[in-house]
Amino acid sequence: MNRTALRPLIGVSANAMQAAERRHLVHATGERNIHSLLRMVDCIPVLLPPVGTAMDVAELISRMDGFVLTGGRANVEPHHYDGPPFPDDEFIDPGRDALVLPLVRACIASRVPVFGICRGIQEINVAMGGSLHYRIHQLSGKNDHRRPRHDDVTQEEIFRPNHLVKLTSGGLFHSLTGKDELMVNSLHGQGVDRLGNGLLVEAVSPDGVIEGIRYCDNTQFIVGVQWHAEWQPECHELSGALYTAFGEAARARAARRQAHTAVA
Repeated sequence: MNRTALRPLIGVSANAMQAAERRHLVHATGERNIHSLLRMVDCIPVLLPPVGTAMDVAELISRMDGFVLTGGRANVEPHHYDGPPFPDDEFIDPGRDALVLPLVRACIASRVPVFGICRGIQEINVAMGGSLHYRIHQLSGKNDHRRPRHDDVTQEEIFRPNHLVKLTSGGLFHSLTGKDELMVNSLHGQGVDRLGNGLLVEAVSPDGVIEGIRYCDNTQFIVGVQWHAEWQPECHELSGALYTAFGEAARARAARRQAHTAVA
C-alpha cells in the first residue's frame, strides 16, 4: 500500500434532533454537508455525535486530520458567553456545545484544521471568548438574515445568493479570490457580536454583521463563515476555494500524523 495516498480523516459535527415520529432524538447532519465535502476534498468523513464529554477531545485530535463544524437548528447556549438566557422554547443542543467548544480550542493548540459553517463560525467565536447576537433582525440598523419564511419555499430559494459581503483587504478570503466583495446566501438568526481572542475579521455584510473569521496564525487553517458554504461550493468562488484550502491543510496534517506514526 502507498501510505502517502491515504486520505485524511475529517470529523463532521452532527446535531441532536427530533426523529420523524417524535419519540426520540437522533444524531444527524444534512447530507449536503457530507456530499460537498466528498466532492471538494479527497477525504474520509466521520460523523461526530453530540455527546459532550463522553467523547475524549484529546483522542479525537490524535486520530483526525481536520474538522468541519456544520450548521444546525440549535443555537450555542448563552451561558457559554455570559449572554441573556434563551426563551423557554428555544431549541438547544448542550451535547454539541460541550463537545465542540473545547474541541476548537484543542484544534488550535494542536494545529488541526477547522472549517466552521453557519453555527460553526459561532462556535469558533464563542470557544475563543467571543459573544453572539441572539436575533440580528431585532437590532437597530440590521437586516433580516434568516431564510425565507413562507411555507412553500424551495431549496433554491433558501440557498440563493442573498447579500454582498465585503472582504478584508489583504486577508485570506481576499487572497483566495482577488475580489473585494461577493454574494453569499443567508440563513441565520444569530451572529457574531464581540470577536473572540486571536480571531480576525475576513468578511462583513453591508449592515455590519461579521460573516467570515479566521485565527490570527497564518500557518493554520481555522476559518469560519456565516453563510452555508456547503451549498454548491463548486459554483461559488470563495466557498470552493475555502474547501480546497481546508483540504490542503488536512492532507498536510495527515502526512505529519502518518510520519509520526511510522517513526513511533
